Amino acid sequence: MAAQPKTKILYISLGFWLIIGVECYDAWTNHILNVQTGGSVTIPCHYDKKYTQQKKCWSSDIGQTYTNTTEQNLSVIDHPDQSLFTVTMRNLQDEDTGDYRCIVDIEGIMSSTYEVYIKVQSAPNVSVVNSSVSGHEGGDISVQCLYSSGDQNKVKRWCRYKDQRCYTVGRTDTSQNSSVQIRDDDGRRSFTVLMTGLRRTDSGWYCCSAGGVINPVQLTVTEAEPEKEKDTDNDLLTVWLRVSAALLLLLILISVFIWRLRRRPKQDEHQTRERKSSTTTDPDPVNDIIYYSTIDHDPGSEAMKSPAGGAINSIIYSTVAPH
Repeated sequence: MAAQPKTKILYISLGFWLIIGVECYDAWTNHILNVQTGGSVTIPCHYDKKYTQQKKCWSSDIGQTYTNTTEQNLSVIDHPDQSLFTVTMRNLQDEDTGDYRCIVDIEGIMSSTYEVYIKVQSAPNVSVVNSSVSGHEGGDISVQCLYSSGDQNKVKRWCRYKDQRCYTVGRTDTSQNSSVQIRDDDGRRSFTVLMTGLRRTDSGWYCCSAGGVINPVQLTVTEAEPEKEKDTDNDLLTVWLRVSAALLLLLILISVFIWRLRRRPKQDEHQTRERKSSTTTDPDPVNDIIYYSTIDHDPGSEAMKSPAGGAINSIIYSTVAPH
């Protein structure tokens, strides 16, 4: 029997996203869980916090019961801090098809908290691209859910296990501040779920559903603050390195400029000394001219006589230097 909605609150989507609705169901156990042959699946079994210390079991329709076990193809693990225990079935085959129940032992009474029919087949009616997704607080995530051609005209839902609330496609004008939006891509036989403005409390188990066939998805929302602090530290480090490099380059340029200023007067003085030394020590063949002159004796006076009786002319050498 199909489940009937108890309450219904609708939200409108933005842009190309379809309008979605929120539905709460009285009957949460009438579902078929599709698993591909040889594949695996993890099923969350929620229970009330007051049953944290009670024994948890996973039971099949043939009477097999498992509790707190970790085998090759089956794990039953309790998570008291989350008020749920998970059942993981691996390498599923056709013979694993059947009814299963999550059970809590309450004072000797086996109380069923969740029932599901697992159907193993080569081509599942409903499957997901990723069975585990994660995002940061304040961010967003998207989940792609695939369905068969036979489910094309059936209702598509995104449901949360914990509070049994489902988001579905609808057509009613309501609030535009929706945190969950659904787009049905009929041509590709898939629908996409977009969750925006994530909160830590959004962490948990969800499922894609088409016509009552489901497939679980685990969502993990982590704190955004550590990531922001890391980005801020990296930005500050980058800025500090750039400023330090600029200051170092400026210091080098100033040092070179000062060194050149101090070195220039010494070069000028050295060149001046070289020029002076060149002027005082090197003879100038053009300016230094030697003149030769001969001075004859005055004809009116008595000529000097050599001891041999001959006359002697006086020769005087003089050098005239420019002033």
